[in-house]
Amino acid sequence: MDLLEESIIPEHARAVKQEAREFAEEHIEPNAEEYFDRGEYPEDIVQKGEEAGLVAQGVSEEYGGRGFTIYEQLAIAEEFYKADAGIGLSLQLPGFGTDIVEQHGTEEQKEEYLRPVANNEMRSGLGVSEPETGSDMAGMQTTAEKDGDEWVLNGEKYWVGNGVEADWLTIYARTGHDEDNRYGNFSLFIVPTDAPGYHAEHIPEKMCYRASKQAHITFDDCRIPEDHLIGEEGQGFYVMADFFNHGRAVVAGHGLGLGAAAIEEASAFVHDREAFGRTIDNFQSVQHDLAEMRMEFESARALTWRAVEKVDNHDNPGYWAALAKATATEAATECAERGMQLHGGRSVLNENRISRVYRDVRVPVIYEGANPIQRNLIYSQAPR
Repeated sequence: MDLLEESIIPEHARAVKQEAREFAEEHIEPNAEEYFDRGEYPEDIVQKGEEAGLVAQGVSEEYGGRGFTIYEQLAIAEEFYKADAGIGLSLQLPGFGTDIVEQHGTEEQKEEYLRPVANNEMRSGLGVSEPETGSDMAGMQTTAEKDGDEWVLNGEKYWVGNGVEADWLTIYARTGHDEDNRYGNFSLFIVPTDAPGYHAEHIPEKMCYRASKQAHITFDDCRIPEDHLIGEEGQGFYVMADFFNHGRAVVAGHGLGLGAAAIEEASAFVHDREAFGRTIDNFQSVQHDLAEMRMEFESARALTWRAVEKVDNHDNPGYWAALAKATATEAATECAERGMQLHGGRSVLNENRISRVYRDVRVPVIYEGANPIQRNLIYSQAPR
């Protein structure tokens, strides 16, 4: 079966999708179980992804990248996450935050920080969430205060992809305390990971996404030059809101890849497993479960590819991105749940991939804004 067939995808994104599929089949799928078991960062696979031109290539051609569109990024996400979510995320993160710099940074910032990422000479990352704050973007407490010709950062960031591995991060920090302008108190900064006062360590072992590493960062009077401010002071919240519209549409692809993996695993198992003298796919209840999985998946995929066009055209993007992200990631959760049930007792064995998929689907429903927040956005931004 080919659940991620290309007919729904715009023609300009199909070649990159095929590149991603071939890469996933050669480098991700054969190594996924090993990296999950070891819980190690897949440095060798990331390097191969860089060599293949599939990592950090959202940077425009002007600054040395391939200029992947949101359609191409979604197509890649489907293929990578079907092969393995942890490795898929590790391949996605080395360019995380670069589009913020490209859209809002100075020419000097773009040359110094974007071009090396596109040339695979640097890796970037993005730090927003904090130990006590996740989806409340206006509640972050990490501060950046001006001191002469420098900014001084203090506080913590959590769940930061590439917090240890990256050369620089885009950091979201509080620069104001105006209670009457709650959303105008935040700004964005380029923070080199070798800046004095920057400390990062990997978060302890996770039950899922084990081939992807997230960091806990502390800023202890971390000093950066004043020209590391991205865009205008006080505009960080609004920049991030736009960024997440794009990101959530791509995260929907994470759900689609995982959902496709769950369906494939379950289908293969029930066609091979025998009970009561016949393969269990002959039981109507099993057929209904597989049918429900297809219904959830195909509905989510159709919505996602419609939504990505709306986001790209700036047609109520917050609404459509939230719809796609919540629907696709929850479809993956439902497919994984049914897949576990169809595997019976064997579902809990690490050797069966469905157990890894089941654990991995717990993550996309949370990151890029937990799904209850997406429901708030869907309600508040729905056309009236």
